[in-house]
Amino acid sequence: MRALYFDGDVARVTSIAEPESFPDSALVRVSLAGVCDTDLQLVKGYMDFRGVLGHEFVGTVCEGPGELLTRRVVGEINFSCRSCALCKTGLERHCPNRRVMGILDADGAFAEYVRVPIANLHPVPDSVPDEAAVFAEPLAAAFEILEQVDVGTGSDSLVLGDGKLGLLIAQVLRGAGARVRVVGKHPEKLAIARRLGIETVLRDDYRAEPMSLVVDATGRSDGFECAAAAVKPRGTIVLKTTVAVRAEIDLAPLVINEVQVVGSRCGPFPPALRALEDGSVDVASLIHERVRLTDALEALRIAETPGALKVLIEAG
Repeated sequence: MRALYFDGDVARVTSIAEPESFPDSALVRVSLAGVCDTDLQLVKGYMDFRGVLGHEFVGTVCEGPGELLTRRVVGEINFSCRSCALCKTGLERHCPNRRVMGILDADGAFAEYVRVPIANLHPVPDSVPDEAAVFAEPLAAAFEILEQVDVGTGSDSLVLGDGKLGLLIAQVLRGAGARVRVVGKHPEKLAIARRLGIETVLRDDYRAEPMSLVVDATGRSDGFECAAAAVKPRGTIVLKTTVAVRAEIDLAPLVINEVQVVGSRCGPFPPALRALEDGSVDVASLIHERVRLTDALEALRIAETPGALKVLIEAG
């Protein structure tokens, strides 16, 4: 099959063997896959990954249990052991033995086929097109914030970063009843948020107005520093940024202001799929370009272009 393979030095589209079977897994023919900022960090050395890139996908089960066979599915990216102490307490995403699709010891979805644990798969509602379903994984990550933080009606929140994830997070927070402001550096991206009724401000025009909840979705190594300067005393910072470079952090203000810091990663798929089904979250505006799998390197290049939103790779 064709796949975008990263050998630790160079990413290239090449022919590789179809994914090998493992217990309780299904083979999925990929229809669409989304390029995430994490993919761009991986080719810069993040996680020291080698293998097929990609973890956002929608596809059709072509080998697996009868109830899923020929069904369109999306999939959670953490392949846990389901037998350790953490897994038994419901923390499968933090399994110490886990593999992570396209990120850690497991091939990803920038390929014609991907193999995924059956337990990780979620059927896609018939009314949700592939172009929307492919957003299920990053949208689930946005919904994870609601699992971790009490976002009350009318609470004040600030999202730093106007990229794909930042715009999804802003919509999820607004849907939970929060008053949301997005700070970003791209007028055309901020315009998307404004069309959705979300307050925006250009980064160059931003004057710190401390908020109770600040989400770092900047994708920059100085994102945490910006978040710490923007949070109220006894407020909460949610960290969504992962970058290949290390950042220096001054912890004193966090202690002095009694600020809570919450790391936030993957999230629940059911509310994400419901939001895609009922249209309460707009993802169509976030699609930047579609590229064939044979041109997947070009997809990475486009995704890294300043101002780019979601680039989709057509594998099917």
